[in-house]
Amino acid sequence: MKKNQSTPLMSEYLKDKGISRRSFLKATAAAGAAVSLCTGVVPQMKALAAASGSPSAEPGQWLPATCQGCTSWCSKQVYVVDGRAVKIRGNPHSKVNLGAGCVRSHMALQQVYDPDRIKTPMKRTNPKKGRDQDPKFVPISWDEALDTIADKIMELRDNNETHKYMLMRGRYSYMRDVLYDRMTKIIGSPNNISHSSICAEAEKFGPYYTEGYWGYRQYDVLKAHYILLWGADPLAANRQVSYYTKVWGDVVSRATVAIVEPRLSASAGKADEWLPIKPGQDGALALAIAHILLKEGLWYKPFVGDFTDGENRFIPGETVDESLFEEIYTHGVVKWWNLELKDKTAEWAAPITGLPVEQIQRVAEGYGNAAPHAISWVGGGPCMQVRGGYNSMACHALNGLVGAVDNVGGTLVSNKEYTGKFPKPDDFLDDIAKKGKSHEKIDQRGRLHLPALKSGKSGGGVVTNNAADGILNEDPNEIKVAIGYMNNFAFSCPQPERWDRALAKIPFLVHITTNASEFSWSADILLPDTHYMFEKWGYVKAIGNGYRHVTLMQPIIKNIGDYKIDETEIPWLIAEKLAERGFDNLLRHYQTYNDPETGKAPANEKEFALYSLKLVTQSLWDPAHYKGGDKFSGWEEFVRIGVWNSDPYPFRKRWGKMKTKGCPQTWHSGRRSHPDHLPHRQPDLQCQTLGRGPSRHCGQVFRPGPLGLRPVGFKSVRQRGKGRQQQRHHSGTV
Repeated sequence: MKKNQSTPLMSEYLKDKGISRRSFLKATAAAGAAVSLCTGVVPQMKALAAASGSPSAEPGQWLPATCQGCTSWCSKQVYVVDGRAVKIRGNPHSKVNLGAGCVRSHMALQQVYDPDRIKTPMKRTNPKKGRDQDPKFVPISWDEALDTIADKIMELRDNNETHKYMLMRGRYSYMRDVLYDRMTKIIGSPNNISHSSICAEAEKFGPYYTEGYWGYRQYDVLKAHYILLWGADPLAANRQVSYYTKVWGDVVSRATVAIVEPRLSASAGKADEWLPIKPGQDGALALAIAHILLKEGLWYKPFVGDFTDGENRFIPGETVDESLFEEIYTHGVVKWWNLELKDKTAEWAAPITGLPVEQIQRVAEGYGNAAPHAISWVGGGPCMQVRGGYNSMACHALNGLVGAVDNVGGTLVSNKEYTGKFPKPDDFLDDIAKKGKSHEKIDQRGRLHLPALKSGKSGGGVVTNNAADGILNEDPNEIKVAIGYMNNFAFSCPQPERWDRALAKIPFLVHITTNASEFSWSADILLPDTHYMFEKWGYVKAIGNGYRHVTLMQPIIKNIGDYKIDETEIPWLIAEKLAERGFDNLLRHYQTYNDPETGKAPANEKEFALYSLKLVTQSLWDPAHYKGGDKFSGWEEFVRIGVWNSDPYPFRKRWGKMKTKGCPQTWHSGRRSHPDHLPHRQPDLQCQTLGRGPSRHCGQVFRPGPLGLRPVGFKSVRQRGKGRQQQRHHSGTV
């Protein structure tokens, strides 16, 4: 069969211009610039146009920086000449990304010098809002913009409507709480809404309800013998892309790599096994793999335990007497088999997943034979969908069966780091703020149908996309004033047209941003933001390669616009304007962020941005407060190096100490915290808890979905003794 030939896009372009390819190449070689002008072939991106002026006689210097082009958050160095960034490379001092980088960091040069950046505050002059309405923005001064914002906030306070204020954030630095938390609370609103539930909350759900860890993981890939990827693409779109691309050649030469992914991703193209699963059926495959691991006796006995007589009683279709199995660090393996796994054979999973029985069997056996150096790497693919949290639980539970949790060549949590927190706002909350803050959040989290179970607490998470419905329906209340930064919910959320309508409904909306976006289209005020890599003070934390680093953001170039830092300078300036109007609580709170070196209180937004950063990172750079990891002589050295590295990962230190929480405690504490929104009724399914002895039926659980996924829990407390009941904390699932 003859392969179809496609027409090159360049040929189509030249045909439209009436130019032959040969004449174009000939003319370009002779006089490229002249031909370009004559034929209309001109550069369309001003940011890439030829630079003017003579080159600098002064040499440049490499200055430390941080990339936020994705969530890898790599430590970088930028070559700066006469205040202008010209080149980027990885920071060799980072033990997380090892001086590596990817294309995203280099694209930052285009972003920072993009001629379309917002360079001054802008205000809307068209009162009508909607995607079909031109905002007709006009430039204004920072004073006018800040005065308008302060007036709108004071209107809410004067009318006891502070709960109708809302702060929306997307990406962030760890200076976020200055604006996101402290300012929102002191104004008096519960409505600080993050992007988290459209990011990785469902992914974190699995590790929390199996090993008691709510957070991102890292993977000891260089010592792994088998890596099973679930919807993760380390070579293109995962945390620490730079590190994994640097070492992946060594990884594939040492380990077997299998990837469960409907599309042939970059990582799938380099894998030993590609499992093109039907979307959404990852949980079924995970159950079948768990079934095979137990049936074939491939579980890791030093972590899981074994039958008391050494005979494997995991026989397909048959239940097992729990008393015959002695567990060590897991909890509920036999119960999981009896309730769920005993019938979940490869033959059962094949038609559901669309994968061959032989491949399911082969991958399961290969994964089990590599124990404990066998990673089950749960990415966004299985999780970012309906009931994705339960897929995450099933896939991550495999790490427990093979003993890979917290182990060499396995899946790891974050290393300890020693950044601090900002001063508490409690003393600066007046009666208006306390009353406003007590209202229900606009995303309706914690209601029976939206539990938002962050870290096992009902209502502890966020339901980002439901905030649009809350705004549209004015449920639990209307939103009158809102600020957003580093976000674009009208583009990034599912069914974004709802966000178009929701944002258009808000009477006064502020967007802090570098470039206008769909979100900006409904804004009344646009505030020009600094670029994360070159123009702001801040820090972020990242993990990888068995380390954690804290990498600094610094202003290292000359600004070409009138930009302010989103999370520090702008809230300070708003606080000053509020103080002028008689409400100085926020400013007085910010004035407690003293410089750790001098004890001086900040007097302006520049000092506030610097002092607040020094304050929360003091234990990293101040020798008198040293707690671990890299040690610096002081702030100056920390700024010069630009990154702090933790101590190496302490393998197996968490074995037997995983802080899981049982489902009875989770459910009942959630009900107590939201008595008005969680009616006291039984949910759809009862669960059997995993312990022995009295009161062993909790009667409550979170509905596990159509496949009835009940992953194993990792035991956090193990007490033994003759005649003494074993007591365990467990994951809340079985």
